[in-house]
Amino acid sequence: MLDAALSEYPHLPVVLKVHPDVISGRKQGHFNTLTPGEAARVLLLATDAHPPDILYAAHAVYTVTSQMGFEGLLWGKPVRTFGMPFYAGWGVTQDDVPAPGRRSSQPRVSIEDLVHAALVEYPRYIDPETGMRCEVERLVEWMGLQRRMRERFPAQIHAVNFSAWKRPIVRAFFGGSAVNFVERDSTIPAGGTLAVWGRSGAGDVQTSAPGDESRTAGEHRSPPRQVLRLEDGFLRSVGLGADLVRPLSWVIDRRGIYYDATTPSDLEWLLQETAFDPPLLERAKRLRERITQAGITKYNVGSGEWARPATAQRVVLVPGQVESDASIALGARGVRTNIALLQAVRQVAPEAHIVYKPHPDVVAKLRRAGAGEADASRYCDEIVVDTPMHLLLDRVDEVHVLTSLAGFEALLRGKPVTCHGSPFYAGWGLTTDVHAHPRRTRRLALDELVAATLILYPTYVSRTTGAFTTPERALDELLDWRSRGRSEAGWWRKGLRWVLGWRRR
Repeated sequence: MLDAALSEYPHLPVVLKVHPDVISGRKQGHFNTLTPGEAARVLLLATDAHPPDILYAAHAVYTVTSQMGFEGLLWGKPVRTFGMPFYAGWGVTQDDVPAPGRRSSQPRVSIEDLVHAALVEYPRYIDPETGMRCEVERLVEWMGLQRRMRERFPAQIHAVNFSAWKRPIVRAFFGGSAVNFVERDSTIPAGGTLAVWGRSGAGDVQTSAPGDESRTAGEHRSPPRQVLRLEDGFLRSVGLGADLVRPLSWVIDRRGIYYDATTPSDLEWLLQETAFDPPLLERAKRLRERITQAGITKYNVGSGEWARPATAQRVVLVPGQVESDASIALGARGVRTNIALLQAVRQVAPEAHIVYKPHPDVVAKLRRAGAGEADASRYCDEIVVDTPMHLLLDRVDEVHVLTSLAGFEALLRGKPVTCHGSPFYAGWGLTTDVHAHPRRTRRLALDELVAATLILYPTYVSRTTGAFTTPERALDELLDWRSRGRSEAGWWRKGLRWVLGWRRR
């Protein structure tokens, strides 16, 4: 086979792909040595390379019975066989071995016939996410998603200062890369890729080696280090992240992080630059409608009811936030506390019925209340604690926020939103903004905002398979999760929750 390839393509290099089982040492290969003449023209490929990367550049494929021959046919390459694989003997390959009579007596088949028989009619497929029988197109779609997601980042990721609880989750969201957990970024080699949580701790690591600024032109510079910032996604879980509930979605940002308005983020770049085509916008519309009809929000907590006051003509919802969060430090200007936000809303809407909903982490005593938040009743008409956010959003007239995600969730439901800070969804023409956002010059439609925020930006990992999934499937899992009810926290989680509450008083 090798002699034939060298002879028939005398002016081209020959790539000799070694089988993965030979690379791993589980099997014995045929080509232990090459003659000097062969070695001059043969490129021995012993890495675990992805076949399409090789086939794309190939002029022809020579094989004995390898599946690579069938894949070569899929790529429209001439294929010569030196054995009798299932795809040989039908007139679509050049065969060195005579075909059995039952094949050679049949009319010549087309590539389409061969593909239909081998990939559609012959096998049976199971959807890895539902366990139900599916068509081949569904499996190809799922496998394609896994490959695209696994190839986003370098082979080695250095994750800085992650707790033991988060480490398995970090590995899942960086599937396809080996994750090395370290306590300090100073131990990471120049040119390495860092993963950090938000803007905390090592989030301020320099992206180039210290001292580069003083070097003269022509001197060697250490390659810059890429920083990947992680944070909760927008369709997260049934339960609070601070309560150690495993997430369905995180975001992984190369430029900044979505809640930091002081610098661009991948989400801001997507919103500013993406050409949203009609199929993507239709997908975003369907996703938005499902979310609102199902009453899904980020955490999906709360079980209480709430009735809109019968006499109220204008009802304004003010969601509280955790004031120590980076989203306020990096996204709020002027008004920076819950009490100040309530005062500002009362000033602009003196006649309104103002409903204040404290942050669920504060209600659960997992995070400290804001400065003066105990006096919230002085500036609002009602404090609602246990009502699910989606019920409030459906029944109020408008929402005022600092940087809360509740503002985005209100936009999904068609509610007017006033932003007193600079959340990621402000500045695009969809909200009333107290402050200007000079970097955000584009006017967006609602489903363009949805497409970037819920489809293009986050990473979703299935609770069922532990593999990457889509926002639509994540929504299915959230609905199933919610319908089953939150399981009671185990003793360890209850104990840790008590410790966290005690530390944050």
